Amino acid sequence: MADASSAPRRALWTWILPSALAAVLLYYSLRGVDWGTVWSTIAGARWRWIAMAAITTCASSLLRALRWRVLLNAAGRFDVLTVFWATMAGYLGNAFLPARAGELVRTFIISSRSTLTRTYVLTTALSERMMDAIALVLWSGVVLMGVHPKPVWLDQLSRTLAVGAGAGVLAVIVLPHTGGLCDAVIRRLPLPAGIRSHLTHFAGQILLGLKVFHDVKRFLAFSGFTVVIWCLDATGAMLAARGLDLDVGFAVAALLICGMGLGSALPSTPGYVGIYQFVAVSVLTPFGVSRDGALALVLVLQAIGYVVVTAFGVPGLYRFKGWRNAVAAG
Repeated sequence: MADASSAPRRALWTWILPSALAAVLLYYSLRGVDWGTVWSTIAGARWRWIAMAAITTCASSLLRALRWRVLLNAAGRFDVLTVFWATMAGYLGNAFLPARAGELVRTFIISSRSTLTRTYVLTTALSERMMDAIALVLWSGVVLMGVHPKPVWLDQLSRTLAVGAGAGVLAVIVLPHTGGLCDAVIRRLPLPAGIRSHLTHFAGQILLGLKVFHDVKRFLAFSGFTVVIWCLDATGAMLAARGLDLDVGFAVAALLICGMGLGSALPSTPGYVGIYQFVAVSVLTPFGVSRDGALALVLVLQAIGYVVVTAFGVPGLYRFKGWRNAVAAG
């Protein structure tokens, strides 16, 4: 009975905390906004630029699938389309489900089509996210060196996050070598033998998933995809801004993408509502973009994202019709 009653409570908290955070961030983001100006800016968009931004988003999505495939193929063999559909189904889940449930969706799709364990696949997915965060921190630091005027708060935040990025890099380097230590600690735990066995296997799969970055060729391939992906995303933001007649250069667009990427790690409602609005206003207004223009741009970028993940994510889910049952059973 305790397990049955705790499940609804856990589900409720996955909505309460993100919704509260979204409400607070939206309050600070939307103060003083002239919605008439926001909508007229969007309505007057030059749609060929918006279409080009959507194309860059499609290309970025494909490259993200190829990048994840680099990690998955360390222990399996997957064709591009399988990983692409799984990736887009996962992004669709993140867009419409709370608590980043899309990561579980793509994990179950891939594990159901291979001998890889769900723990291993999920570790590669989460490791990909962690390496993204590290890359964004490093990239934001590089971009800020050439940006003037430099927002003080963003510069300070970048330095603070750099410490976290360094810790993440250290974890990826060190943790895969601690298998013996983990086994020794688990053996000393006062647990039944069966639970200790499962825990040992679980820890081993996590460490194996992190170890994929220790192969030089694989790491370089992953890093190369990452650079191109984030450059494409920044280009897409710049193209969308141009379509709205906003003066946003590549460096500022890169900072916006960095902020949105790092902000997506926070507890969020589906589609990162609130977080993206706060990031857009905070990053763009110091560079002369009005709050109305910043909100118009981020709404267009979110709309492009929804269109792309829906167009490719729905077919991805259709290819694995049992994903709901698989997630529930997991």
